Amino acid sequence: MNADLLNAFAPTGALRASLNVGNPVLANLDKTGRPFGISIDLARALADKLGVPCELIVNETAGKSVATVEAGRADIGFFAIDPERGKDIAFTAAYVLIEGFYMVRSDSLITRNSDVDVAGKQVVVGKGSAYDLYLTRHLKHATIIRAVSSQAVIPDFLAQHIEIAAGVKQQLEADTKDVTGLRMLPERFMVINQAMGVPKTKGTAAAAYLRHFVEEMKANGFVKDSMTRHGIQGAGVGDAANPDTDPLDLER
Repeated sequence: MNADLLNAFAPTGALRASLNVGNPVLANLDKTGRPFGISIDLARALADKLGVPCELIVNETAGKSVATVEAGRADIGFFAIDPERGKDIAFTAAYVLIEGFYMVRSDSLITRNSDVDVAGKQVVVGKGSAYDLYLTRHLKHATIIRAVSSQAVIPDFLAQHIEIAAGVKQQLEADTKDVTGLRMLPERFMVINQAMGVPKTKGTAAAAYLRHFVEEMKANGFVKDSMTRHGIQGAGVGDAANPDTDPLDLER
């Protein structure tokens, strides 16, 4: 391992990985408060490959996870690929594809996604989440209500009688499992390309190394095996990609 590259990834002697436990597809906490999930598996695999310990930094929201990396308190993170975040973070290609859905009450007149972006409609979404960033760019008429976190979307949706909730399909389903009178719209409104990321300040060599690592983990079945082991439903392994290409270049 090149000394400069190792120092880029682990300047403190350990690989500090920023986690978002607000997205149950990626990371969760067990009854003792210990994190588990595909993000944790990938972080530990990268640390093993680098030959350093892995230090897990738990965040409750995507926004806090991004801020942890941007502030230099973590060396890598797990994020949805987004142009706004891409100003400071170099992304890999997606290792997991996650679907975003809308949820409404059963008696709502909204039956399809095109019914959402209408003047007077309100959509609640987790502040700073990939869904917030996406909807901020794409909704032109509906009003976005930002809950403090993805976990607070359904409580706010119910308590404030907001017409539409938006977020990770699995999160919406889990948070409403004991609630009647709700329904998911039949089609996803977006697909989240969930990737690993490293601060651009760590250099292009670190970004390239991380992209090659993710492609290796997808190709050898590590990502799929991790998803199966953790019982992840409704998400898929990211497609194979050219590790020498910045995924944001494909969106420009």
